[in-house]
Amino acid sequence: MADEALSAGAVARRLGVAVTTLRTWHQRYGLGPSEHVPGHHRRYTPADLARLEIMRQLTAEGVTPAEAARWARQSPAGVLSPAAGAVSAPPRGATGGRGGGGTQGSTGARDGNAARGSNGARDGGGTTIPVGRAGPAARGLARAAIRLDSVAICRTIDDAIAADGVIATWDGLLRPVLVGIGERHAATSALIEVEHLFSRCVSEAFAAASRTSPPTGEARILLSCADEEQHTLPLEALAAALAEAGVSYRMLGARVPVAALVEAVVRTAPAAVVLWSQIRSTADPAQLAALLAVPRRPLLVLAAGPGWRDDTLPAGVIRPVDLAEAVSLARAVHEVQGGSSP
Repeated sequence: MADEALSAGAVARRLGVAVTTLRTWHQRYGLGPSEHVPGHHRRYTPADLARLEIMRQLTAEGVTPAEAARWARQSPAGVLSPAAGAVSAPPRGATGGRGGGGTQGSTGARDGNAARGSNGARDGGGTTIPVGRAGPAARGLARAAIRLDSVAICRTIDDAIAADGVIATWDGLLRPVLVGIGERHAATSALIEVEHLFSRCVSEAFAAASRTSPPTGEARILLSCADEEQHTLPLEALAAALAEAGVSYRMLGARVPVAALVEAVVRTAPAAVVLWSQIRSTADPAQLAALLAVPRRPLLVLAAGPGWRDDTLPAGVIRPVDLAEAVSLARAVHEVQGGSSP
């Protein structure tokens, strides 16, 4: 085990955080190194690193550090579910397969069995999905998710999009539930079936919203996941928001190899490219550099999602802070290139 253990500096580099942050997480929340060799500083084991990765991902999604640490300590495997992550960055941060939890800004809530007054959704058996400070609509949606009630889920999402629009629905309703599902999975390894069904309902709702008022004109915005990136819901949220704004786009979807992405850029000459990365392992800056090297390069290259690190982005690449900013930037380029939007 000793040769697998890491120093604080090595862990900080892997996670993309400061050593002082690790020290704070250790002192305040007990997420410190567990391997001790007499005469040496304590070192972080792979299990320690896995818990810290949960801590980093949840805090990046807006979960309070104390709550994120609680989930990190409880997680037996130290692995976040695909639903835990969020254009969110689109905010800086949305998570398997198509899940996109998070894209941003939900705070964690204590399990209803652990504290009275929890705003987690609860079914008859006591299972809950924490939705933080989100309102009653999110709590009701979380309860429908626990029941696997796809009819209620789809109706709630459709009504919210019709009333409030895609961006408000994503940020205020969907992300809190997706993040909550991811938190609960991290703590219990359960709710995989809930995440799959809920993600499918969200995807269908965004597709329907895009068809309601399809944009016209040439598609000058290209949307793509990074190579090996499977989390598409945040990108689908962006697509639906662009359609709502009257901006045409092309969507390549999940796991697009860089060579295929470059070929698509060469063939379609988009004004803007949005490249989504949910997790650190798919956020290779070389993909962005390849886009910048294309002849007649796009006017705008956006690195969206929590996988990207600001200090590794090539010059000229912009990282939107949330879904609204991503839409605003893409819309501005669309208009500069002669498009029209309502």
